[in-house]
Formats: sequence, C-alpha cells, structure tokens
Amino acid sequence: MSFVKFEQKGPVAILTIDRQEALNALNTQVLCDLDEAITKVEQTDDVHAVVITGAGRSFVAGADIGEMKGFSAIDGKKFGVHGGGIFLRLENLSKPVIAAVNGFALGGGCELSMACDIRLASEKAKFGQPEVGLGITPGFGGTQRLPRIVGVSKAMELILTAKTIGAQEAKEIGLVSEVYPPEELMDKAMELANAICANAPIAVAESKRCIRMGMQTDIATGAAFEAEAFGVTCGTEDKNEGMGAFLEKRKEKNFQNK
Repeated sequence: MSFVKFEQKGPVAILTIDRQEALNALNTQVLCDLDEAITKVEQTDDVHAVVITGAGRSFVAGADIGEMKGFSAIDGKKFGVHGGGIFLRLENLSKPVIAAVNGFALGGGCELSMACDIRLASEKAKFGQPEVGLGITPGFGGTQRLPRIVGVSKAMELILTAKTIGAQEAKEIGLVSEVYPPEELMDKAMELANAICANAPIAVAESKRCIRMGMQTDIATGAAFEAEAFGVTCGTEDKNEGMGAFLEKRKEKNFQNK
C-alpha cells in the first residue's frame, strides 16, 4: 500500500492516508490502497476497532481533480462506483470505524468521514462538498449520507452552495461528535477506540449492524433485526462472562469474541 499506512496498537488499527503532496486527495491508487487496508482489517482477528486519519495538515482534501478532469461520462460513473463501493465496504465493516479528521475533509474526504461510524474533529478541520462548483455532483455517497446525518435542509444547503464549514459548526449540526485541539485529536480517538474495544466484540458488531440496517428501513423491520441480534448475543460465551462479572461485582472481564 503506497498511500495508506496500516498500524496496529493493541486491538486498534490505525489507517493513515499519506499522499501529502496532494493533501491526501483520493486518486485511483489511494482508493485501491484503502480497499486493501479494509481487507487487512477484516482479516486481522485481534483488531476490534479502526481509526482513520490523514497525514500532515489534511484528512482528505477531496478526490483528485487532476485525474478527474479528463473523465468521460463513462469514466466518471466507473470512478464513482469504485470509490462508492469501497466506502460502502467501510460503512458495513463489522468493526467500528472512527474518523479522526485533522484538517481538510472536502468532497471525497467529507464523504470518507461520513462512511465512518463516529467522527471526531480537530479545531482546524474543515468540511464541505464543493463539487457543484466544479461542475459535478458528489460521487462517493455525499448526496446520500449527508442528509441522513444532518437532515435534508442542511444537506441541501451545504451541497448546493458548495460552502465549507469549520469544525465547531460541523459539531453543531451533528456532522461530528466532538472537537479537540489538534494535539489531542489522536489521543482522544484512541481513547474512544479502546473504550469500544473493552466491550464484547460480537455485541459491538451486532449493535453496529442493527444501527446501520435500521437506518435504512422502517422501525418494525429494524426492531426485528435487533431481536435477532439480541438472540445471537445471548448465545455467546461473552454474554456469560459479562453477566457473570456484573453479578460477581468484578470489574475485570475476559471477553473472547466467542
């Protein structure tokens, strides 16, 4: 992987997009590297959470305009299907994904952050979907995820004006959960990831699946997903360990992902 660094710290995988000469812009190779990194996360059994960030002063400044400028209509659709499919893989990953947005998260960068489960931002972070100002639409899920996260009216405003917002406004509209000083961002992201990893992995994965699936359907169907997940977790050894620790008033829990 030329442009995505994979580092594991305990049960947490850190994926760092590192194409600093282009502010980490997403070209075909970066997307392929990200796809490969997701596969590595899936295949690493002792990774239970993921943090995605960008190297240098940018998270991801967008998709690569230099590459896109020569696209035909067919090329554009293929690029959108490619990137959008990778972001769907990330969204549907069984392991929770935290975006640590350290700088520019514009266009494809904003879309990448929205494919993550939780977004934390540096005070220096900037968010936006500037595509209509370039004569195109968002192509990696921006028209679909942004209204689901911040509501239709605000999403329409941000996408149709192509404006950029700061981290504090992003928090106010619900696009990010928390805003931190730049020097604290990764520590806070790791703290959150490790807090998630302290819980039963199967229960965490099933809870994420229920939320993701439930957001795409009616509440009755979502409740059925939840009941199924509850049943699955009740049949695990980790349920016995977690409830045993509670009843025995033990702080220590030894979850085995079984």
